[in-house]
Order: sequence, then C-alpha cells, then structure tokens
Amino acid sequence: MIAFLGMGHLGANFVKAMLAKGKQVNVWNRTASKAQALEADGAKAYEQVADAVKGCNQIHLTLKDDASVDEILEQASAGLAAGATIIDHTTTSTAGAKKRTEEWKQKGFTYLHAPVFMGPQNARESTGFMLVSGDQEVIKKWEPELAQMTGTVMNFGTESDKAAGMKLIGNLFLIAMTGGISDALALARSTGISTDDVTKLFNTFNPGAMLPARLKKITSDTFDQPTWELNMARKDAGLMMKEAEGKHPLIVIPSVAAEMDKWIARGHGHNDWTVFTKDNL
Repeated sequence: MIAFLGMGHLGANFVKAMLAKGKQVNVWNRTASKAQALEADGAKAYEQVADAVKGCNQIHLTLKDDASVDEILEQASAGLAAGATIIDHTTTSTAGAKKRTEEWKQKGFTYLHAPVFMGPQNARESTGFMLVSGDQEVIKKWEPELAQMTGTVMNFGTESDKAAGMKLIGNLFLIAMTGGISDALALARSTGISTDDVTKLFNTFNPGAMLPARLKKITSDTFDQPTWELNMARKDAGLMMKEAEGKHPLIVIPSVAAEMDKWIARGHGHNDWTVFTKDNL
C-alpha cells in the first residue's frame, strides 16, 4: 500500500499515474478537498495524515520545503508502519535531507530524498528525471518502483544530501536562464525587435545546445586559450546595457558585467571571456 502526502499539481498527477497502473494509494493534503478530489480516480482520501499512512510500506511526499516536510512527517509518525520507507520528492536544503536521513534511520525507518525535474504533465506521463543519492542498497531496492514514476532515475552516489544539491543546481540554472530570457526580451523591446523575431532567432540558434561544451571549456581551466576575449565580451555587454538604458532595464547582464570588470582590472582582459567563473572552480 502507498500513501502520498501533498496533493499539489505534481503530487496529484503522480497519484493519478499510480492509480492508472493499478496501485492502491491513500492520499492526504492540508486542504482536504484537494485529496478528496482524487477519490474519483480511485484514491482513498484521509483528513488526518497519521490515518493516511497506516498500513503503508511506502510514503511519498511532495511538499513545500524543509519545515513542511518535518511538520507533516512528525504528524504522520503515529501512524507509520514499522520499517516503512519515506520517499521525499520535495525540493529541500542539503542539510535538511541529510538530517532527515539520519534521524529517521535512528527511529527505525528509511528516508530517501528523491527530488525531481518534472512538471505535472511529466508526473502524469511518468517522464522526466528523478534524482537519488545515499544508501545504495536502499536505492537498489526502490529504484524499480521509482523508475515507474519517471523517465530516468539519476543516481548520484552514496552521500545522502547530494541529490538535494543537484536539484538546487538544476533549478539555479533554470532561474538564471529565465533571467537571461527576460533580458533578451527587454533588449528586443528596447531596440524595436518583435518577440516573433526573437523566437525565430532561438528556433535556429540554440544556446542551450552549447552548454556541455561551455561547461567543459570552463572546467578545463584553459582560459589562456580564448575563443572570445573578456574585453570584447564586456564591450558587448556595455552595448546591451546602453541600448536598454532608460527603456527596459536589464536584470542579469549588469551583474555579470560588474564581475567582468573585476577580472579585467585584475589583468584578465585578454583571457577567454569565461574566466570570470574561475573562482568557482
């Protein structure tokens, strides 16, 4: 028997996918109506979280943050079956993931942090990416079950907090990329270029495809072999900010330009433009 706690868009669609595969699922949500809505799909809803987990050997969570995970697990603890496994898909801190792994083991339960790069549609279709790390015997036992929930299970080794860190790294990039898109649209508006033309540009010129090569270039520490000098990249950043000035200000490029200025002042203007990342290697 499975219990699933947290019936937001992601959790609800995970549950619908499980039910479609013939699994029995108990559901709980702080707003009870969201859990009750899933009874039409075959789930059994509970108003008390401790009741929802009774008799279940696996408990999945999709909650908000560390505090909510700790709060709900504490409330659920009275109903947990001996030796039950808690599988937490919530995006949390690394410290929180490590702490819960250790504390729930001491209490006689298994806690596995398994955050995801999946939207609601991915959860419904069992596609996307699920990240795990920690006790490899635990992962080996549960990976077949997790693989039914997602397209790919990515195992990052024995450190119980590494999956949490990898999820944050991925989300950081998504946030930074969205900031870059915002700047691109702001520059387009400032120069009278339509969003249709911006879309046309990126339908053909795909900077995302350059990510593996760019990461390899940065981590190889070959900044003395420039493909684009920092001085020239900074010049272009200046042009971008000038075009947008007083019209639609940029939010990402000014911060990057300020970091570039620091490295130029340190004598790296003729190095590869990515040299401003060097301190993070």
